[in-house]
Amino acid sequence: MFKHLLVPTDGSELSRKAVEYAISFARENRAKVTFFFAQQDYPMPMYGEGALLVPVTPDQFVEATRTEAERILAETKADALKAGVEADTETAVSDVPYEAIIAAAKKNNCDLIFMASHGRKGVAGFLLGSETQKVLTHTDIPVLVFR
Repeated sequence: MFKHLLVPTDGSELSRKAVEYAISFARENRAKVTFFFAQQDYPMPMYGEGALLVPVTPDQFVEATRTEAERILAETKADALKAGVEADTETAVSDVPYEAIIAAAKKNNCDLIFMASHGRKGVAGFLLGSETQKVLTHTDIPVLVFR
């Protein structure tokens, strides 16, 4: 059925559970997994009242997010390999994570995106939106949502 899953992860507790289930799903379907981490882009500093102060340089920020992505992806890949599932990893810097997720799925010829839903409800869900919801509405690749 599905032969190549893209599994976006951010290292959160729900995301780790989704990774665990994605590995099991992939093993049962003899599918390959590509784990994906969307690195946040360096925030643009704002000046004036209510200013956003960024206490690190752009280079320090890039290095910290790259290191975090590598750590999370290495852990997920090791878990998959331990379970006998073929796995790769990929990361990209993007200030629009849902677009990076869809692009990674297309680039890797994935036939399923297996991702967690952080389950924001009410006003928070309406105002903040959800990367999962955005992926669902902007891709033609099937999406399996883990909650």
